[in-house]
Amino acid sequence: MQSMSTKSILPWLYLVNATVLITHQIDAAYWHEWDLFGMPGGVQLNLLLNIPLVMLMLFGQQCLIQGRAAGIVFSWLLVAAGIIAISIHSYFLLQGDQSFRLPVSLGLLATTSFLSLVQAVALFVFHKTHNQIT
Repeated sequence: MQSMSTKSILPWLYLVNATVLITHQIDAAYWHEWDLFGMPGGVQLNLLLNIPLVMLMLFGQQCLIQGRAAGIVFSWLLVAAGIIAISIHSYFLLQGDQSFRLPVSLGLLATTSFLSLVQAVALFVFHKTHNQIT
C-alpha cells in the first residue's frame, strides 16, 4: 500500500520540480548566466543547450507516468540537477555575485532545494518499499 502511495506521488514531484527548474532556466537568461560561467556564445548557445535539457526533462516525465524504469532514473537525474544548480548558485551567491538576488530568483532556488530533497526522499521510500514487495 505504501508503495502505491509513493508511486503515485513521484510523477507530481517530478512535474513540480521540473517546472521550477525550467523556470529557473528562464530566470537564468535574464541574469545572463552564460557570463557567470564564462560560456562563449551568449544567449544563442544558452538557448541551444536548453533544448535537449528541457526535452530530456519532459521525456523523463513521460517515462515516469508510463511506469517505465527509465522514469526512476530520470527522477534521480532531476534530483541531481536540482542539487547541482543549488550548489553552483550557492557558491556564486556566497562569493558576492549580484545575480539571482531578486526575491523570486532566490525563491526558485530555495524551492528547487526543497523539492529535490523531497523528491529524493520519495524515491528512497519507493525503492525501499518496492524492494520489500518483490
